[in-house]
Formats: sequence, C-alpha cells, structure tokens
Amino acid sequence: MIIVVSGPGGVGKGTIVDALVKRDPQLWLSRSWTTRERRPSEPEDAYVFTDSASFENRISEGGFLEWTEFLGNYYGTPSPEPDDDRDIVLEIEVDGAQQVKRITPDALLIFVLPPSRDEQERRLRGRGDQDHKVLARLKKAEEEEPIGRQLADQVVVNDDLDETIDEMLAIIEQARRSNGS
Repeated sequence: MIIVVSGPGGVGKGTIVDALVKRDPQLWLSRSWTTRERRPSEPEDAYVFTDSASFENRISEGGFLEWTEFLGNYYGTPSPEPDDDRDIVLEIEVDGAQQVKRITPDALLIFVLPPSRDEQERRLRGRGDQDHKVLARLKKAEEEEPIGRQLADQVVVNDDLDETIDEMLAIIEQARRSNGS
C-alpha cells in the first residue's frame, strides 16, 4: 500500500511520518529528493540533498514518481522499489500528491492541516525559514488547502502530535483491513 502524507509547509509532516515509521514496523519511508539547502536544524537524512543537474538527470531517466519546483528548488519522490512487504509512506506537498493519485488512484492520501494559520506561521519560523519563504509558504497553503481537502481520503488536524499520530495509525490500519492486507 502507498500512504501519502500531504499538507502545506509547517503542518508537521516530517515529524509525523518519522513517528509513524517508528511506531509501525510495517511502514517504510521513501525519502524525497531536493535541491534546496539543508536548514541548520534539519537532520542530514531529512531529504536526499542534491544539485540541480543530478535532479534533472533523474527526471530525464524517469526516476521520480512525482516531482515539482517550488521557490526555485526541485522536490521529488523517487519511484518506489518494493521493500519487503512493508507499506510505503510518502511525505509530499499537494502538487506531488495530485501526481501520485493520478498514477496510483488506490494510494491512501491523508491531508494534514495546522490548527490555525498563526500556528503554521509559528512552526515555519521555528524551523528557521526566512521571512519571504514563510510568507510564500503561507500563501501557498491558502491555495493548496481546498485542493488537498478535495483530493484526500482523510483530513487530520495536527493540533496535538500524539493524538495526530494515533489517529493516522488508526486510519492506516483501517485501510489495511479494507484492502485485506
């Protein structure tokens, strides 16, 4: 099963998927690629950090399930390779989620929202985003939210991290039962 965790920047997708993978041994996280610089507080394995030429070469080879350009940088999800019998988790933006749902309509899409735009802004600033990038991400969030809500199989508000993770694990387990996995 492919599980897509999507939502605007600053909703906690990275924190959520890391916790999901730690708590559910049947989940495997596919690390996205990016050409943006690593943030000072960001773990080295948050993405596969690469240059534009390498990214563009992988695009031309058909090596991404989805990819997009945002704020002058590329972001993409490598085409998944089967990893035993575990379910694949993709942590991607709405544009990528749309691409995945077109290619794999039975993928489970969980759209994550912040409890408020003010909280989203606080989180973006807290992770070290520059002012112009915070404003661009907030504007993008306003545009993405209606699309994400319409596309999603489930919508979750990340107000309390532990409750959000519990809710998402329950959604995943229900999808497994429905799919007979």
